Amino acid sequence: MDMSAKIKEALSGKISNWQEPTLKRVYFDVSKDDIYEVCRILFKELKLRFATASGIDEPDKFEIIYHFSDDSSGYFYSARVFLNDKAHPEIESITPIFAAAEWVEREMWEMLGINFKNHPNLKRLLLAEDWPDGQYPLRQKNEP
Repeated sequence: MDMSAKIKEALSGKISNWQEPTLKRVYFDVSKDDIYEVCRILFKELKLRFATASGIDEPDKFEIIYHFSDDSSGYFYSARVFLNDKAHPEIESITPIFAAAEWVEREMWEMLGINFKNHPNLKRLLLAEDWPDGQYPLRQKNEP
């Protein structure tokens, strides 16, 4: 069974909107309530490598994409989560699953204002200590 089939089977009921826009590139959507378990399964059970995560500020929501690599095939599998509460964006930290997520979550917290619940060390990473609280450099400006 190929990895795509394994993922669909292991994550049945937790994923939607499966897309393969280019060769060896797969995207699928996950509820924010399921992301911790999805990442755990991808990493611990299916043995995919966590590559990185990226945060995007869209006009009406935030998007976080968790990128996993199947190094044996060269495929990348990316789980997308949408945070619709722009005033209080929050999601469970995946750092307890793999420490490699610590800095990228800190970066998204600092630059976009996304809170990662149960993160072990949510503190500034890039900005100066005197940077004003509540100002997030990568958020879109909502000007007319």
